[in-house]
Amino acid sequence: MKKILITGSNGMLGQKIVYGLLGDPYCRLPEDVARSIGQDAEIIATAKGENRLRKKTGYTYEPLDITDREQVQRVLARYRPDAVIHTAAMTNVDACELDQAACRAANVEAVRHIVDAMKLHVPQAQLVHVSTDFVFDGMKGGPYTEEDVPNPQSYYALSKHEGEKIVSSSGLKWAILRTIIVYCVSDDSSRSNLVLWVKNNLEKGQKINVITDQFRAPTLSEDLAQACITAAMRGVSGIYHTSGPETHSIIDLAYMIADFWKLDRSFINPVTSLQLNQPARRPPRTGFVIDKARRDLSYSPRSFPEGLAVVDAQLKQRR
Repeated sequence: MKKILITGSNGMLGQKIVYGLLGDPYCRLPEDVARSIGQDAEIIATAKGENRLRKKTGYTYEPLDITDREQVQRVLARYRPDAVIHTAAMTNVDACELDQAACRAANVEAVRHIVDAMKLHVPQAQLVHVSTDFVFDGMKGGPYTEEDVPNPQSYYALSKHEGEKIVSSSGLKWAILRTIIVYCVSDDSSRSNLVLWVKNNLEKGQKINVITDQFRAPTLSEDLAQACITAAMRGVSGIYHTSGPETHSIIDLAYMIADFWKLDRSFINPVTSLQLNQPARRPPRTGFVIDKARRDLSYSPRSFPEGLAVVDAQLKQRR
């Protein structure tokens, strides 16, 4: 039986990976992957603290603080997975800039703990590691390929790049999946994302400041989950760019969200990066060439309007 261990299973991506492995149709797994999981997969979901997923059956839940080296060693030794999908990270870019020690513990040292534990207990297992477009400086203008050279501009970006280097030099079987602005409907109502932030504020009639001079390719969490699961089940190796298929300005994304739910655009206040004055620098324009993921991972991400339709359907199911 193939054992797959997921870190960060309470997070937006981690929970979608668990649900995808359990057969969630929104995840749209390739036939060979779905067939293999149905016959031969054991799911171990791990996260810090209690299990916050609504569905509690079909998998094993194990509390795990990835910054605790001994815990990581103990959990890997106990379950001995065939693949680890590592989604847990500190992802608040400004918080990382302001608390660099916590960022380093979560995004660098934790990766080292996982790699060391895998090398000791499951040296033949595969590590699927999730990273970010922020490893690039955004000056090229995008879209970026896997061969483009990273140049991180914030402490968050630096920490994720260091994590990538730990994985790629580990001697393990590995795949790194970089992504951009993940959005979804999460089981954990305290977790927000660009789509829900814009929607919820506009519904309340609250003004929001939205950046006009940054450009991204937003990624539906279920699409990214499909890529992670496929990478683990097919045992691919190397770096993969896995984002949404189109790059838009963040202000245009906000307008698209408003229009989709027929909300008042006038509450969206356009601002520049300079005006917003965020603690951490962001790349002005990224976006990815996703041809390699399309080929090796059967990756077929939904457009932003299609992703919004998935979010809408899931919100209606929650009512």
